[in-house]
Amino acid sequence: MTSLPAETGRLLRRVLRPPLGDASFWAVQATVVALAGLHLLVDLETSGQRGAFPGGIPVTLLVIPVAFAAVRYGLAGSAATWVWAILLWLPDLLLPDDRGHVGTDLIDLALVGVVAFFLGQRIEAERIARAREEQATAERLDAERGYRELFEANRAPIVVADRRGTIQRANHAALVALGPRVIGTEVQDLLGGEVAAAARADRPPARVLHLPDGRDYRVRPIRLSGGPGSTQVVLEDVTEERAEGRRATRTAALVVATEEEQRRRLARELHDEPLQLFVHLARRLEVLGEAGGVPPAVADGLRQARAQAIDAAGRLRNLARDLRPPALDRLGLVPALSSLLADVEEESGLSTALETSGTPARLAPNIELGAFRIVQEAVRNTVRHARAAHLSVTVAAEPPWLRLTVADDGQGFHVDESSEDGSHFGLVGMTERARLLGGKLDARSVPGEGTVVAAVLPFHGGPDAGGGGDRTGAA
Repeated sequence: MTSLPAETGRLLRRVLRPPLGDASFWAVQATVVALAGLHLLVDLETSGQRGAFPGGIPVTLLVIPVAFAAVRYGLAGSAATWVWAILLWLPDLLLPDDRGHVGTDLIDLALVGVVAFFLGQRIEAERIARAREEQATAERLDAERGYRELFEANRAPIVVADRRGTIQRANHAALVALGPRVIGTEVQDLLGGEVAAAARADRPPARVLHLPDGRDYRVRPIRLSGGPGSTQVVLEDVTEERAEGRRATRTAALVVATEEEQRRRLARELHDEPLQLFVHLARRLEVLGEAGGVPPAVADGLRQARAQAIDAAGRLRNLARDLRPPALDRLGLVPALSSLLADVEEESGLSTALETSGTPARLAPNIELGAFRIVQEAVRNTVRHARAAHLSVTVAAEPPWLRLTVADDGQGFHVDESSEDGSHFGLVGMTERARLLGGKLDARSVPGEGTVVAAVLPFHGGPDAGGGGDRTGAA
């Protein structure tokens, strides 16, 4: 809010700057001189006499030049004219014996001053408002001109649709990407119903468009304030971004596939060579221990060696099973998970439960393997970190989706913090594996209230899913 002293200062500056360089202004002042001279002459000639001008020439006639100065020059012109009139009226006011009608003239001069101030101030305010409006209009026109230049020169395709969804304007890039007849076309017909609905709601659609120019675009609807219901749709070129994303996805899928192939090879080699050697060693030690003439101390040592060989064979078998569970390839996902949970109960003492729903069926090999790895990693995290007493795994077959849930009653953790500091790196791996399979994974955990890992995977994996596509036995 403007302070009173500042407003008064601006007012005085306007008053003290009359248009002295304007000839018309001096013509107005000449009129005031003529009125003042005529008034003085009449007062001198008719003093004490009755005639046509008993009270002299009316002072209120000064309203005419004052009003003209106000209309022409604003407050500066009207105030200067009024001050000039007062100066010219002084000789008349100083006439002796009240020949100049001092009382009446002073009142009239005061009224003329009031008219000069209010009329000049009103016109001054209108001029300032008009100047501001003209400035705002000029700025708006400049902004519109700049917008048009930016609109036409922008390399991103841009179209403007009215509230009915009809495209009214399109820049050069849009004409190249969408065709020369884009104006007048419905957004729904041109870009699809999803994009049209997203544009009406002023939110980006969930998918990326592949247009006839062979490039991929992400849609950015922007609600315009210039027209009722108008929407500007900007198509952001994400071709390179998506190509980079596809390259990264293929690389990640290749890494997963290579890892699974390495796991399969190691499982096969462990099963075919070291495991068999330990089994044969255990049998050989058993035969030697039962041979006649073997001292008791030696026999006892052979029995201990045999037990250690059997234990090593069991460990190798478990390692081979973790690398590539044979039940997964031979029987499918649910039996493999059942075997996994049985082993977890036996080894850790954790209470487990497996629940299934839907129609059991063999899924795509990469989906079965990816689902098993996700559950396996979630179970492993529970055993290692959760300090839980109970663990449940749910497998729901709801074509075309497979829903997996692993829940425990452990100590829980902060999901966001663990993602930032890498303390639960396995969660990142599970999320990436689900993404590569065309699904998604969500982890919910609260300290002291357990953890829930939920994954949704498609029944049939795409070519980027990777992760082992054969059904050959491994162990």
